Amino acid sequence: MIGSAGGPELDRRFGAVARLYGQATLERFGSVRIAVVGLGGVGTWTAEALARSGVGKLTLIDLDHIAESNTNRQIHALEADFGKAKVQAMAERIRAIHPGAQVRAVEEFVTPENVGDLLREVDLVVDCIDQVRAKAALISHARSNAIAVVTCGGAGGRKDPARIRRDDLARAQGDRLLAKLRHCLRRDYGYAAAAAGGRPARFGVDAIFSDEPLCRPAPGCEPEGGPPAGSPLACGGYGSCVTVTATMGFAAAACALEQFQAP
Repeated sequence: MIGSAGGPELDRRFGAVARLYGQATLERFGSVRIAVVGLGGVGTWTAEALARSGVGKLTLIDLDHIAESNTNRQIHALEADFGKAKVQAMAERIRAIHPGAQVRAVEEFVTPENVGDLLREVDLVVDCIDQVRAKAALISHARSNAIAVVTCGGAGGRKDPARIRRDDLARAQGDRLLAKLRHCLRRDYGYAAAAAGGRPARFGVDAIFSDEPLCRPAPGCEPEGGPPAGSPLACGGYGSCVTVTATMGFAAAACALEQFQAP
């Protein structure tokens, strides 16, 4: 059985997870506290995967609302929910998947000033945001407070889900968002720079990223003013497809789950 609080219904829902990861690990999934920050084309799929894997305590953080333009890549973008807060829509979805889950929905954007309050009582955070200063503040706070962290790079402008990779943030290649993040962490938070001619020292932060070269918008489809420089995760100017954003989200969820694998 999954546990005394679970019973036959949760056994039926998540028994396959126990057969794959083991009973002890599934019980850990039920008690760990995971935050997903940024509920867009990557974060919604991360949250969905965590809920469907039996994670019992989820914090969802995003101030944005669902728009029609989110339809191609965000799991909560349904016509009936246009205009609804993303955290509210995703919380409702998670409770339908996992009725016993504790879901904290926070309508805020992460900033360097509020990150400590937003990430209280969290064991792991999955960073699916695209603002470099916010990403850096989140990672610095998490690392300083023994909170595990998984960070996601840019998903916009990519077509090939087979090019999704996982490595330490210091060694992620081909991702401009993560390159800017590393620069910010070194400049503002004292992270070590790479030695001349040597491999960069690990940051101790798992990164999910694509090493596929960016695909520029098709002729005639560019937004006014061109793609916003340095913000590919939001897909605001680059094209995007759910096969890549969802794959990145699932890879981030898998990385998070792995960290709670029982011995």
